[in-house]
Amino acid sequence: MNSEAPVDRLSALLKRSPVRAALFHSGPLCGLQKYDAGSGHGFLHVLRRGRMEVTHHGVAGIPEKLVLDEPSLLFYPRPLTHHFHNPPREGSDFTCAVLEFEGGADHPLARSLPPFLHLRLAAVEGLEPALALLFAETDRVRCGQRLLADRLFEVVLIQLLRWLLDHPEEAGMQPGLIAGLSHARIARALVALHEMPGGAWTLERLAECAGMSRTSFATVFKQVVGQTPADYVTSCRIALAQAGLREGRPVKWLAEQLGYANPPALSRAFAAKVGLSPREWLNRDRGDAGGQAG
Repeated sequence: MNSEAPVDRLSALLKRSPVRAALFHSGPLCGLQKYDAGSGHGFLHVLRRGRMEVTHHGVAGIPEKLVLDEPSLLFYPRPLTHHFHNPPREGSDFTCAVLEFEGGADHPLARSLPPFLHLRLAAVEGLEPALALLFAETDRVRCGQRLLADRLFEVVLIQLLRWLLDHPEEAGMQPGLIAGLSHARIARALVALHEMPGGAWTLERLAECAGMSRTSFATVFKQVVGQTPADYVTSCRIALAQAGLREGRPVKWLAEQLGYANPPALSRAFAAKVGLSPREWLNRDRGDAGGQAG
């Protein structure tokens, strides 16, 4: 593999583990607004104009109170209760979407992102064209508006992820997938794995993709991603197995697709990682989804 050629760090990952956005508000927000973690959703809010306060209660590492007075983006990749406090008359102008990371908090990107990100819109390169289209769609009702707005919010999210990959230190990224995809060599191994998760991924083969020695690759991978290469391969495969189980895929088919010799081998790896057999996990997952829906 040419270690100098550009590599697409997101497409394979998002194709296999998609993220969907759904517009739920556009316009002024006055008074107190609560967004509850109990909904099970992530959120992406864009403050177009105005001034407001956002509060979080008792969450370690997150500011309890934040005052916004310029166009900003608020990103909650995982469910986290937050409150908006807006002047009752002036009202801040918002465009907001709920985010559905396939697999919820176990989605590889959701897991690697901080619980909350606040960024000035002017600081994130590439957002302006996508936001201009989004605002044009939300400013007046037209045919297909909601569908197009949802897709444009997903474009905004991809632009945001691109920026995070290129500015991990500025965004305060901790060891994890984002940090790994930000590393020029480690990213090549991760992309190869995401493109073909059922491949025979030995340490030697991953190191070769990265253009590194086995020892150097294993050391740097653990430092940057926070897992050993073998553990990350297993985590990736089990997350995809969980998505497949939700779609009704049989364990035999999943084992073939994800590089396991037979269904019992997948079931053993699944139980070691999750603490439940695939059947037990699926029954619990369906029960949890039913409880949230109720």
